[in-house]
Amino acid sequence: MLRLTQRRKLILQAPETAGGHAHVSAASGLVRAGQWLHVVADDSLFLASFPLVGEAPGAFQRLLPGELPLEPKSRKAQKPDMEALCLVQGLTGAPHGALLAVPSGSTAVRQKGALIPLAADGSAAGPVREVDFTSLYAQLARELGPLNVEGAAVSGARLRLLNRGNGDEGKDAVVDLDAGRVVRALEAGAPLEADVVRIVRRWELGRAGTVRLSFTDAAPLPDGRIVFTAAAEDTRDAYADGAVMGSAVGVLAPDGTPMFLDGVDAKVKLEGVDARVEGGRIHLLLVADADDPTQAAPLFETVLEGVPA
Repeated sequence: MLRLTQRRKLILQAPETAGGHAHVSAASGLVRAGQWLHVVADDSLFLASFPLVGEAPGAFQRLLPGELPLEPKSRKAQKPDMEALCLVQGLTGAPHGALLAVPSGSTAVRQKGALIPLAADGSAAGPVREVDFTSLYAQLARELGPLNVEGAAVSGARLRLLNRGNGDEGKDAVVDLDAGRVVRALEAGAPLEADVVRIVRRWELGRAGTVRLSFTDAAPLPDGRIVFTAAAEDTRDAYADGAVMGSAVGVLAPDGTPMFLDGVDAKVKLEGVDARVEGGRIHLLLVADADDPTQAAPLFETVLEGVPA
């Protein structure tokens, strides 16, 4: 079982909304870029960015227009539900790469993401552009049924999406998109269409107690493998929250096959992961969602041991 060490809480310099809390609570996607850690939260319209070193408060940058209500039930109904964040390279006009914030697609209002260019030091540089996932998600829903995309990672010629199969009808799946076509659409400011889909594979990850483990995020490794997180949440569908029974960290082989899975030593809902190979070992940074807006999300670190080559 993996031991999680808490590194910091995701405290912000100021609340995103007047009257709100000055922290990230529903942390859902994590990317390390240069000297920065970038986080998307599923109940927010903003990107939160934190210095990689130290515990200085983070700053935020708007990703989508509008305002979300503070009342939890109304906020949940209106949120864009950006659940994943990945680094995209090779974009004209973004020589240092860009972040792609990916929505879940679990309701009709959860189809819009954002593209955020980066500066040389890894900080968010803007201007931010909206990305429309509606056509792509309509195709995936025809293949998979109810969608809940929670992980995204670029690996070689693929942009790999992980669909979280929580609930009675949900299916855990690895979806490979043509990364070149995605990049061309992003450069053109065009919607992502169904023709970017290459392969869709369904997987079962096992259980924590009686509750099924389901994908919650992804991060690429240099050799084509992908680290993923999974959580066991006792819920009937992709909309309602439920009791968290545990989380796990795993690795997908380059062809998308799960090849490693290990539980963590804390009952938290891991929702974001960044992976680095240092000294031959896989070092992870992870964020968790407490499903409680009054609580600041934690940032953890751990090292994966015993992963097959």
